[in-house]
Formats: sequence, C-alpha cells, structure tokens
Amino acid sequence: MSWLALTVQWALATFFRLQGWKVEGTAPIPRKFVIIAAPHTSNWDFVYFVGGADALNLKLSFIGKSSLFAWPFGRMMRDLGGIPVDRAQSKDMVGTMVAEFAKRDEFMLTIAPEGTRGKARQWKTGFYHIAMGAGVPMVCGMMDYKRKVVGLGEAIMPTGDYEADMVTLAKIYSQCSPKHPQQATAL
Repeated sequence: MSWLALTVQWALATFFRLQGWKVEGTAPIPRKFVIIAAPHTSNWDFVYFVGGADALNLKLSFIGKSSLFAWPFGRMMRDLGGIPVDRAQSKDMVGTMVAEFAKRDEFMLTIAPEGTRGKARQWKTGFYHIAMGAGVPMVCGMMDYKRKVVGLGEAIMPTGDYEADMVTLAKIYSQCSPKHPQQATAL
C-alpha cells in the first residue's frame, strides 16, 4: 500500500474518532461477503465508512466510477481497495465480481446499491446477483447519522427470492438515519 493510502486511511480513522463516531457489529467468518453500503446520500458516507473500517478490522474493496481513479488519486483509491468501473461501457460486472470471489480467500466487497449519492428511484440489483452468484452472504453495512454509528449488521444469505429478501433488508435499514433523508431510496 502506498504511503499516501496509509496516510489517508490513518487520517480518516482519526477524523472518525475525533468526530465522536462509533462502530457496531463484527465481520462474519469467513471474511467473504458483499457489504451493502446503505443508505448512501452523501460523500461523507465514504469518509466515515472508511474511517470506521479500521475499527471494524475490515480490508474493504469497493466499486467506484472510473473518474474517481484518475490522476492524481488513482493509485491511492486502488490501494484503499477501489475497483474502477466504467459506467459508459456495458460489461459483465456481476460475473467479474463473482470470479473475483472465487479467486480470493478474503474479499469484502462494499457496494452502494443506490449507485449514486443522489435520489435514486430504486436500488440496483447487482449487489444481490453478485452475492447469489458467489454464494456469499450480504452484510448490512450501516451509516446512522442520528446516532453517529457506522457498523455491520446482520449477514443474510440471498434466497433467490429477491422481493422477499428486499423486505427483510428494508426492515433492517428502516433503523438507519441517512445524512440527507430526502435523498434516501425506499426499497
């Protein structure tokens, strides 16, 4: 890992603690799962989640739009676990991530199902299909601005019944207060 990524990781963990944020939960074993990063309504979500990842002992991987990986921060973003995605290209991202799970002994892939910080009509389904294809659980990664908590909640194996699983997730996420509630996506 580059010195810049280590410095950023340390700075975010320090900022997280100094702002009075706390962590809840633990990572399941084996450490192969999809973290659902929700609700995602602000750039601050990334700052606090990466800051909390240190206290949760997580080595995160995340998918981000390719423009985030441009010079001068591209290497740092990759060192922090980033996997660039070109939104303009139609590629088999689900298949690529399922294959990545098969290659690694430890892989904690963080995905914001809204796909954006702004108001989305509904969650994108890629996180679900990745978890199904890889045979790994979905872990509820939570950002609660009201309580100032970043955490890992319940681990849920996808059943293949998307609608039923979304009902379960909606109940869990109804307990979280996003930074911008008006931009939160209902499930």
